[in-house]
Amino acid sequence: MSEPCNRPGPVQERGRIRRDVPRFVIGCEEDEQDMGQMEAGMKNEMLHQDDMEVYENESPSERQIVVGICAMVKKSKSKPMTEILERLCKFDYIDVVIFPEEVILEEPVEKWPLCDCLISFHSKGFPLDKAVEYAKLRNPMLINDLNMQYFIQDRREVYRILQEEGIDLPRYGVLNRDPDNPEECNLVEGEDHVEVNGEVFPKPFVEKPVCAEDHNVYIYYPTSAGGGSQRLFRKIGSRSSVYSPESNVRKTGSYIYEEFMPTDGTDVKVYTVGPDYAHAEARKSPALDGKVERDSEGKEIRFPVMLTAMEKLVARKVCLAFKQTVCGFDLLRANGHSYVCDVNGFSFVKNSMKYYDDCAKVLGNMVMRELAPQLHIPWSIPMEAEDIPIVPTTSGTMMELRCVIAIIRHGDRTPKQKMKMEVRHPLFFELFKKYGGYKTGKLKLKKPKQLQEVLDIARLLLVELGQHNDCEIEEKKSKLEQLKTVLEMESSLNVNQYGHFSGINRKVQLTYLRNGQPKASSEEEDCKKDGPSLLLVLKWGGELTPAGRVQAEELGRAFRCMYPGGQARNRRSPGCESPVDFGDFAGFPGCGLLRLHSTYRHDLKIYASDEGRVQMTAAAFAKGLLALEGELTPILVQMVKSANMNGLLDSDSLTDCQQKVKARLHEIMQKDQEFIQDDFQKLAPTGSPSLVNSMKVIENPVKTCDKVYALIQSLTSQIRKRLEDPKSADLQLYHSETLELMLQRWSKLERDFRMKNGRYDISKIPDIYDCIKYDSQHNASVGLEDTLELFRLSRALADIVIPQEYGINKAEKLDIAQAYCVPLMKKIYLDLQRTHEEEAVNKLHPLYSRGVMSPGRHVRTRLYFTSESHVHSLLSMFRYGGLLDEVKDQQWKQAMDYLSAVTELNYMTQIVIMLYEDNNKDPSSEERFHVELHFSPGVKGCEDEENVPLGFGFRPASSENEDKKPNQGSLEDLSQDQTDDALPVTELINLQRRSPMIRNRKTGSMEVLSETSPNHSSKGCTSHRLFQSCSRQSPEIKPAGGLVPSSSLSSFHRLPLLFLMAA
Repeated sequence: MSEPCNRPGPVQERGRIRRDVPRFVIGCEEDEQDMGQMEAGMKNEMLHQDDMEVYENESPSERQIVVGICAMVKKSKSKPMTEILERLCKFDYIDVVIFPEEVILEEPVEKWPLCDCLISFHSKGFPLDKAVEYAKLRNPMLINDLNMQYFIQDRREVYRILQEEGIDLPRYGVLNRDPDNPEECNLVEGEDHVEVNGEVFPKPFVEKPVCAEDHNVYIYYPTSAGGGSQRLFRKIGSRSSVYSPESNVRKTGSYIYEEFMPTDGTDVKVYTVGPDYAHAEARKSPALDGKVERDSEGKEIRFPVMLTAMEKLVARKVCLAFKQTVCGFDLLRANGHSYVCDVNGFSFVKNSMKYYDDCAKVLGNMVMRELAPQLHIPWSIPMEAEDIPIVPTTSGTMMELRCVIAIIRHGDRTPKQKMKMEVRHPLFFELFKKYGGYKTGKLKLKKPKQLQEVLDIARLLLVELGQHNDCEIEEKKSKLEQLKTVLEMESSLNVNQYGHFSGINRKVQLTYLRNGQPKASSEEEDCKKDGPSLLLVLKWGGELTPAGRVQAEELGRAFRCMYPGGQARNRRSPGCESPVDFGDFAGFPGCGLLRLHSTYRHDLKIYASDEGRVQMTAAAFAKGLLALEGELTPILVQMVKSANMNGLLDSDSLTDCQQKVKARLHEIMQKDQEFIQDDFQKLAPTGSPSLVNSMKVIENPVKTCDKVYALIQSLTSQIRKRLEDPKSADLQLYHSETLELMLQRWSKLERDFRMKNGRYDISKIPDIYDCIKYDSQHNASVGLEDTLELFRLSRALADIVIPQEYGINKAEKLDIAQAYCVPLMKKIYLDLQRTHEEEAVNKLHPLYSRGVMSPGRHVRTRLYFTSESHVHSLLSMFRYGGLLDEVKDQQWKQAMDYLSAVTELNYMTQIVIMLYEDNNKDPSSEERFHVELHFSPGVKGCEDEENVPLGFGFRPASSENEDKKPNQGSLEDLSQDQTDDALPVTELINLQRRSPMIRNRKTGSMEVLSETSPNHSSKGCTSHRLFQSCSRQSPEIKPAGGLVPSSSLSSFHRLPLLFLMAA
């Protein structure tokens, strides 16, 4: 028997025993050099009976709890086990000893190392009988019960226990065969079914050996599907199953036959760490095609999934029924239900730093809670911030956070491009009919097959136009050529380019016009024709960029700060690290959300419109919010719900009011004269400072458009010269765009902006601003001249056109807003109402919630990702819908003044609603519930630094902060800013400006906040850091035109707008 490496024996020092023991010790291998006689004696003393004397002579402050790991070396030295044990050793009073495999196999249990707590589990070759004998001899605390592990090895016993616990299983039957007489059994086999003990199982059905160690599971298919069977086995390389033409069941051995559950090709693996924690991952079902999906490092691709309330209860039941603290089991999700189909016993999650952190923390606290009192170790149960979802509000009042609702715009994207044309050819009407366009009068085509049909029609019509110049094809040739060019664009692109041909990146919309176009659009100046027509709108581009993904993911991380434990105020000092200090997201503010989420008390749902950039933004945000790992696609599939039904987050058509507003806006902006007072009244009746300032910059709209048009011409000319320059042949633009594609973008804008009659198409201004902003941020390396001036002028025009398209006066703004977001407003109202209703969603059962201080409480989070139109509309509803009176409420006026000063709702703009509850107040009291509105206009470039309005920031006020940090720095001076100690130094964090704020009084139920002057430094001043944005700057992108590169776009400003809501 070998001694644990590097572990000296007890040493006598001044009459008492001192142990100098490292935290993590393992047994040495047999082939190590033989020790001397003295070391051998020390070894025997440490590992046998004398060890008990050592323990008895130690003072309480020196006594260590020894956690023994008794398992086969392949398991005890695996990466997950090593990661978790390293974290477990960070507990001040815990040592870990790994039993050497040769000791487990060859030595009697009397010679096994001593331990206070035993982690032991069965695997191939493990002597479970000896482990049971050891547990009886030493009586350690058992993390996983050993006797129950016998049952886990028999699938019949597993199913019996599951059934007794009331856990849903697939319908099954057990066929027990006598090995000596295998033919004598209750099995009747038909062509497309088997009958087991009188119960019929039609194909497809599953055949499982009763021995859980036998992984040769077969699935039999019906003849109508081709027959045969899929044979599953333990993974070998990249295979986990193979197809076999054999359709007959096995004739020897005992099996469980069960109904096949259609799971859409995924299995869910659940990993518990005690009854109150579970981690779930989905993987491609081995029954699908047998090919194991692996990442670039050769690891099987799995992705985290959310467990429903019922699934969380199942996880708890499985953990308790089998008495396995650390336990893995398999879930099948089918037909709206979840079924347990296997229990694996001791299992760890692979390759998840967050899980390693959580697992070590849960196990360590469990061991300390059980053994510290027995061994007189001075340890108290830590009060976790996340155990009680109570946080300070922005005014400093401590209340319980109940609900977080956020409406968020998508991240940075490639320029959107659009082309409209009126079509009348019968082929377009046939296509419209084929896909059910007449049902609603509108049709959206996104699938590649559908877009191919549109392309075929365009090609056919162009051929006919070429053969017959006087044919009756009314579609304009130039428009058809553009339609064809855009839909064929993928042939010149690789899969990484923004124009890649797919339903996500481009779409065709067809709208039925009973009497044709009522008025010639800015693009269609032909004479109006009689009869019905279709308005074809082709949209392409607009894909989320890598920078947009970073923005969304980092904002998701920062978003955790609003949840319990989000400020990481109680971090230990260096030298007193806890297990949470490990891992990719360890120590980052917001670990409280991750614990809240993993302990079943976070009810999260994520919705997104059907636009690809919006859905990928939602997935990236979820990845950052929940510390998920891997690619976005599986996260999108599993966690983001499409909200394109009932207009919740999508709206494709303009209302009559919006069309009239656009026409009036077009008329005002066509005047070739400087704005006069009457124009300010017409264009900015609300007196918004952002609008007024932009009008002052523009002065004469037509002259400004002339300048913009000339700058675009200069830009296209410069790009053409670059194309002719051999040095530019290999010039690579951002996101794999080429100079040819860049020229196409700008040439189209040059053609479309100035119409044949010399007037300007005002509707193209947002597109011009979109393109110049994109190129200024991403393509500075091209070195084009006058981009800053084009950016300045187009932004001034866009700051008028974009917000005013959603209504010029208050009545119009409300009218258009209602058309866009009434379904969303109703949903938000229901989200808030249901939070304080009695419901069983994502709550623990109070009677079975040991270690969770508020098992009956939960935080509901609803995230809605959408485009700019819904954000504009929702803000209009809040501002002009009569929520509060600006005249009577000073704080609300201050908030509205801030909104009026915001010029642009940029990428990642957020509206956040937070609902708090004070359980000490009467349920009927107005003070019972507290609602906060938070707003951020999203990312900004450094060009915005001087002009952007400054909000209060998010960080909650508290008297504690006031005392400790009376003045963290002024609004204007960042030189004194220190890195937040809650943020890891390895992250490139852009810490934004801080806004001092003083809490001066209460008026009724309103928390009144007032912003102080930048130099205010009174004792009552509390600093509020603006919402952080983590960013990683791409080395290949250089700033130009005064803008930061988009990968460094940062500064998520946040302003609290407070009001209370009665119960």
